[in-house]
Amino acid sequence: MSFPGVKMDKKLKILYCSPEVTPFSKTGGLADVSGSLPMALYEMGCDVRVITPKYSGIGNSHGKLKKISTSFCFRIGKRNEETGLNEGKLPDSNVHIYFVSNEKYFYRKGLYQEDGKDYEDNLERFSFFSMAVLQLLKGINWQPDIIHCNDWQTSLIPVYLNTLIKKDKSLADFYKNSRTIFTIHNLGYQGLFDKEKFPVTGLGLEVFDIKGLEYYGKINLLKGGIIFSDIITTVSPAYSREIQIKELGQGLDGVLRDKKDDLYGILNGVGYTEWDPSKDKHLAARYSIKSLSKKKDCKKDLQKLCNLKTEDLPLIGMVSRLDNQKGLDILIEIMDELMQLDIQLVILGTGKPEYADKLKRFATKYSAKMSMNLFFDDALAHKIEAGADIFLIPSKYEPCGLSQLYSFRYGTVPVAHKTGGLADTITDYIPSNIENDTATGFLFTQYNGESLLKAILLALNVYKDKKEWKRLMITGMKSDFSWKRSANEYVKLYNKIVERRAL
Repeated sequence: MSFPGVKMDKKLKILYCSPEVTPFSKTGGLADVSGSLPMALYEMGCDVRVITPKYSGIGNSHGKLKKISTSFCFRIGKRNEETGLNEGKLPDSNVHIYFVSNEKYFYRKGLYQEDGKDYEDNLERFSFFSMAVLQLLKGINWQPDIIHCNDWQTSLIPVYLNTLIKKDKSLADFYKNSRTIFTIHNLGYQGLFDKEKFPVTGLGLEVFDIKGLEYYGKINLLKGGIIFSDIITTVSPAYSREIQIKELGQGLDGVLRDKKDDLYGILNGVGYTEWDPSKDKHLAARYSIKSLSKKKDCKKDLQKLCNLKTEDLPLIGMVSRLDNQKGLDILIEIMDELMQLDIQLVILGTGKPEYADKLKRFATKYSAKMSMNLFFDDALAHKIEAGADIFLIPSKYEPCGLSQLYSFRYGTVPVAHKTGGLADTITDYIPSNIENDTATGFLFTQYNGESLLKAILLALNVYKDKKEWKRLMITGMKSDFSWKRSANEYVKLYNKIVERRAL
């Protein structure tokens, strides 16, 4: 079966597969990457298309969607499934985005869970999505050179390409020149399922072994993506090295070491269109390096919004998911000591009830100094980046991190744990970097409350020297973490795979 597709050309054809894409759907940083990187790749001359599920709520609010196919049927395992395909464009771009529709799987309140509980049929939902992607590409007769998959929700695509697709002559011929790249955005989320559910994938049991998707008696989708993809990337160079050691490998360090020759770290970029203090619609005052004094107006606005006194005290901001990865344990460990200092603290985030409850109690205890906001509000996130003096990122591990990149742009100085993308992007305030005028923040090496507190105290001490602090702010604001550099690295990898294919 075929239906209208896109004209073929000689450009490098990239299909970018993601379970979430801003502004259509989002639970975390993956959505931001998926909404920005493809546009940067397009600007570099790639014919890049994005494909994602059509969740409930995705309609014409971000541009009119065109129905390409209303009903396309394919077989996965012992069941027949129907899907539709809609086409639109990423906002303010010429990048095509396809939406895979199926009411049973995607028209729900959440993307992966509801009320803090994962959907029980997530394995079936994303097995369907992965196979639908491969069937629909054949339907629109658009043959990608590279299929770029992201996180466990798309990891069955390379698995299917190397198993079920090869058994179907028509599909095998269609994909004979297509290669895969798989990006790990956070190794902590692996797509683990009970082995009894394996039949819903449609795969043969020969794939459920130690060299395939089997993981301590469970199904591990991320492991499948790693093993069956041609190249694997992470979202920062440091993280690509860290996940090969036992302490940070989340049980997959051995698998990753086996693939080390095909494992690369490429730092995420930032979409400066949305994160630009000189144009940010959420701010009380817009500013740049040349009008940095206006940042004080943003600080006062944030203080008023959070019921804090509009005093000239160092204001520490934090926007974070409240879980073990993000360093909440060591922050809570030092909270009483921290609140004895002449500071103000504003936190925005949702997550584990145990952390939310403890932080809420601290906010009540220190209501004159601390504001705890247990929800997510994009406008408030922007206001915190602009209104804070210091941005706190005490993550135990951080594949890349975007908050520090936003902070640089907004002249807000980060205090962070030296790990992953934080280590790759923040230039520590140490003598050599101070002399070279390259310091952009404060890093602590040992993951504990004492080290975190020392880093905060150092930052507060430097804050007293307004001239030195302004120098730190400006150095960060001048740094460039746009997608252009990262996109160039991805294009190099894409070409590497294509050249390897020709050998």
